[in-house]
Amino acid sequence: MKRILFIGDIIGKPGRQVVADFVPAFREKQRVDLVIGNVENAAGGFGITPALAKDLFSFLDVMTSGNHIWDKKEVYDYIEKEPRLIRPANFPPKNPGKGFFEKANVLVINLIGRVFMPHYDCPFRAIDALLSEKKKKGQIILVDMHAEATSEKQAMKHYLDGRVSAIVGTHTHVPTDDLELSPKGTAYVTDVGMTGPADSIIGMEKEEIIQKFLTQMPARFNVATGPSVLNAVLLEVDEETGKAHSITRIKEKRN
Repeated sequence: MKRILFIGDIIGKPGRQVVADFVPAFREKQRVDLVIGNVENAAGGFGITPALAKDLFSFLDVMTSGNHIWDKKEVYDYIEKEPRLIRPANFPPKNPGKGFFEKANVLVINLIGRVFMPHYDCPFRAIDALLSEKKKKGQIILVDMHAEATSEKQAMKHYLDGRVSAIVGTHTHVPTDDLELSPKGTAYVTDVGMTGPADSIIGMEKEEIIQKFLTQMPARFNVATGPSVLNAVLLEVDEETGKAHSITRIKEKRN
């Protein structure tokens, strides 16, 4: 049985710090084989830099992302050279980097939704193409579905049921209480939640977000400070069949 920890959207320095504080001991105690984290908000809430990625690779084995992956231009060349940092597979094909990472019997795929989001290629067709090309018998396949609409994430759950080991939702930063394990062996959660400042609005300073809603004026958002929270799920997947046996929510608060 392979044990995989997936950490939800890591927000700025507070998110990076709680990952550094939590992961090493948890990994050893729980005998975690693979740690994956969504890092598209790791650099001040918007994007990721090569330097921060290198630091986070001390704790993460694979990094997924989403719509903010291109916010820091210095990542363009880095993602071409670093296969463990992936971007959504349904981005236009000439974008830098890849939408998947594979090693041994594990395949990690990143997708992005289209509802209430910019115009991307179809995630359903993109995953079909990748599975047709990459899927092997008994392979462990984990999908990060980075999307705004719960309906689109749930549609992907039903579309991929029995074809992948797990589908974990990211992007909205608010954890959902709908962990599922289907009879066909696919684990699912609509949104893992964020890893970052607990006293915030989706990781950002509360007053800045409130003023934006009140005035509808352009505003600069900054990562909040104070105590942090780590939101993650722990998956157990059969290494011979690729079927998930369990999905458990992990929530850890740090001052």
